[in-house]
Amino acid sequence: MTEVLRNQIAPDAARLAGRTILMSGGSRGIGLAIATAAGKAGANVVLLSKTDTPHPTLEGTIHTAVDQIIAAGGQASAVVGDVRVDEDVQRAVDHAVQTFGGIDIVVNNASAINLAKTDALDMKRYDLMQDINVRGTFLLSKTALPHLRNSEHAHILTLSPPLNLDPKWAGMHLGYTMAKYGMSLTTLGLAEELKDEGVGVNSLWPETLIDTAAIRNLPGGMKMIQGARSAQVVADAAMAILSSNPQNVSGNFFTDGQVLELAGVKDLGKYAINPQIPLVEDIFL
Repeated sequence: MTEVLRNQIAPDAARLAGRTILMSGGSRGIGLAIATAAGKAGANVVLLSKTDTPHPTLEGTIHTAVDQIIAAGGQASAVVGDVRVDEDVQRAVDHAVQTFGGIDIVVNNASAINLAKTDALDMKRYDLMQDINVRGTFLLSKTALPHLRNSEHAHILTLSPPLNLDPKWAGMHLGYTMAKYGMSLTTLGLAEELKDEGVGVNSLWPETLIDTAAIRNLPGGMKMIQGARSAQVVADAAMAILSSNPQNVSGNFFTDGQVLELAGVKDLGKYAINPQIPLVEDIFL
């Protein structure tokens, strides 16, 4: 299978020129890195995000993200809304179609995280993770499906981990694990459901800790990121997947390093924040 994929994962950003991407979240972090890379490739990007006003400690809003994507060379548009709300998701889909003529790619990027143990996780936060991660991924994919079926280059890419049933992950943070694996089950099921319809459905997950503003903002965050890679590693991997033929690349749980190796990237050292520090492996791997 690896050799088959090696022949299919061949980055060609030109394939994304003029394509329309609908992404949940994307105001900052990994989502913004992917959206900016798509803009650089000439794609149209529609962001659905609640981040309408500046956060007290985290830089970036949906509007600054749109500016950054346009500056990179793409077209972009903001839909202020909540991926948990049916009407907001439908409005984002309608806006993408009305503005750019259709939808070619859905990126399920929005996600909530809480690593608390079971007895410390209040149900409000549990529900938030289930609603954003699982329901939001299902809803955005479902709502965009009629338009994806009309595309000649249809992809759904979800930022979720491989379905690793090693009990340690459920035991470490059960609520969060259930929410992220729900996203991955959506990939598994949609890839099978759509296998004869030309829609590529895949998941992507970082192999290492990624340098984001959210990590930097944590206590000790500046020290933590010394063992991280930049968000560009995930963005480059996403571009490789999304520029591939969706009929030949579907049903995979990729890691960023795996994708880039399949794409012929020999040295991932350029993504390290501090090449002198050992990389910190991400969870679920």
